[in-house]
Amino acid sequence: MFTPVSIFMGLRYLLSRRSFVAFISAVAIGGLALSVAVLIVVLSVINGFERELAQRVFSILPHSVLYQRSPGALAADDLSRAQATTGVVGAAAFVQGAALAANGDDVAGILLTGIEPADYDRVSRLSSFLQTSGDSNAASLAAGSFSVWLGARVAQKLNLEIGDRVVIILPDASVTPVGVFPRQKRFTVSALLASNSELDSRGAYIHMRDAQKLFRLPAGVHGIHLATDDLFAAEAIGEDVLAELGFDRFLQRSWMRSHGNLYRAIALQRSTMFVLLSLLVGLAAFNLVSTLVMVVNERRSDISVLRSMGSNGMTVVGVFLVLGLAIGALGIGLGVLAGVLLALLLESGYAALTGALGLDLMSQYFVNYLPVEIRPGDLIEVSLVAFGLCLLSAVYPAWSASRLQPSSVLRYE
Repeated sequence: MFTPVSIFMGLRYLLSRRSFVAFISAVAIGGLALSVAVLIVVLSVINGFERELAQRVFSILPHSVLYQRSPGALAADDLSRAQATTGVVGAAAFVQGAALAANGDDVAGILLTGIEPADYDRVSRLSSFLQTSGDSNAASLAAGSFSVWLGARVAQKLNLEIGDRVVIILPDASVTPVGVFPRQKRFTVSALLASNSELDSRGAYIHMRDAQKLFRLPAGVHGIHLATDDLFAAEAIGEDVLAELGFDRFLQRSWMRSHGNLYRAIALQRSTMFVLLSLLVGLAAFNLVSTLVMVVNERRSDISVLRSMGSNGMTVVGVFLVLGLAIGALGIGLGVLAGVLLALLLESGYAALTGALGLDLMSQYFVNYLPVEIRPGDLIEVSLVAFGLCLLSAVYPAWSASRLQPSSVLRYE
């Protein structure tokens, strides 16, 4: 089928200078390139969201949380037993509760978490996302210093900077001689959490001892944060830790319950968008049918002469399959190149555009910028799917060309 004659003639038709043939070939190539580029850009953006959720958000958030049924002091070996459980790479105690952060008349809701900074590095990369003033001592959370690591967007909302004072208010009330007042304490902002994620708009971290005083838990904690070696096995690993420490003392909540729906939605959206945009690629690929049919009509006399010289139908089929695949390969190649270049420019270009226009379109998402990740596997998958569709599109015009009768065409030549 793919004889030297077929390859030569197919490529010759591709490079033909006949205006009409050249125009419809260019349209087919352009449509295919555009659809492939769109598919690559969309998949790259979805990949970016998936990467940021897995690597940025879950590098700070615990993979699984064990809550004590009755907040209090942990047993002496609870952390070591949790740490020794298969699949657990880190365990750290915490105190946590909802609170308000206030600066003058500005107020923002926060999730206040008390941690031991040295121990918490085992379960979170929180410290790697901190913005500090350059003084490591000032940025540390020392017991009794009443310092706070505050989310960058919370600080922005409250007009706070590193070194400023912020009032943290708990919903629990304190009874004083002059009346009932919410419990509150003034803290110093020693660092800002700048992870470019949802945590920046609600996170606040203080030392464990300060949190115990604020929440009135002398030597008590609310539970244990766990980091696992397999993000998707966090639920099962947490169950193993529960079995070790006692189901009567703890209950578990893994990331699958807090963010699982979002992760599954991203995965489902990726599959859905690939299928839907593959239909767009298919539409562009099947545009080859009309293109090749027109080329066949343009080249009826050439086909007839070729058949009269002794070539069989398979040689003619090969000519138009080569032409269809050449158009497809050129369109796919241009589409992959355009898609990769556009995806590479999209992240910085989006940030520049929204900054210039003063827009914040990503404020409702778990990251506040547009992430992009180009995966070679996606490029190969998209190229193979598009190439397969181009091959299918070329079959019918090639077969119809092979069915032409030389006598019926050449009798009027």
